[in-house]
Amino acid sequence: MGTPCQIDVKLAKIEGRKNATVKDRDGSTYKAPVYMDGEDVKGQVTINLNKGKKLDHLGIRVELVGIIENLFDKNQNTTFLQLVRDLEPPGSLTDNMTYDFSFNRVEKQFESYNGIVVRLRYYVNVVINRNYNRITKEEEFMVQNVGVEPEEMVPIKMEVGIEECLHIEFEFTKNKFHLKDCILGKVSFNLVRIKIKMMELSIIRKETVGQG
Repeated sequence: MGTPCQIDVKLAKIEGRKNATVKDRDGSTYKAPVYMDGEDVKGQVTINLNKGKKLDHLGIRVELVGIIENLFDKNQNTTFLQLVRDLEPPGSLTDNMTYDFSFNRVEKQFESYNGIVVRLRYYVNVVINRNYNRITKEEEFMVQNVGVEPEEMVPIKMEVGIEECLHIEFEFTKNKFHLKDCILGKVSFNLVRIKIKMMELSIIRKETVGQG
């Protein structure tokens, strides 16, 4: 029978708010506004009925959801935030409707994260309940909680090797780096009594998922 309406969700624009570019699972990209912990999440929901259509429903609501999704096992998904605002009691819509919504001083304790195995996402979800085929619409936003820059940076030193054959010392200028920092350090060969064909340095980002 098709969907009898289209839902449009618009988050309130605030001057100076950043937009982040998000890469979707299919490789496409889209823009999403960036919020911080404690900020209000406000906006507007518009329901446009298809021409000549009437929408019978069991209630219309808007939700603010924070969820950790396991991209390979939906049974491990965890919803850590779910706030609900009712927009309409059960009834019928015969005209296009627009609703304002506001979630005030929302605690957003985790930052948005888009990984290989998991992603942590926030979105506003509009739900039109019906006896069958409920209608939903999501509008995603990002959360960034900027921490305080460490006052003291401690150099990292590490020694590896084979006893009486090879002693190598690694040194990094500091133990914490900004995402856009250049990683500086040095490698010292303090003892070499074996033939070395090659040596390489790798930067590895590792994603660990599970309990504990």
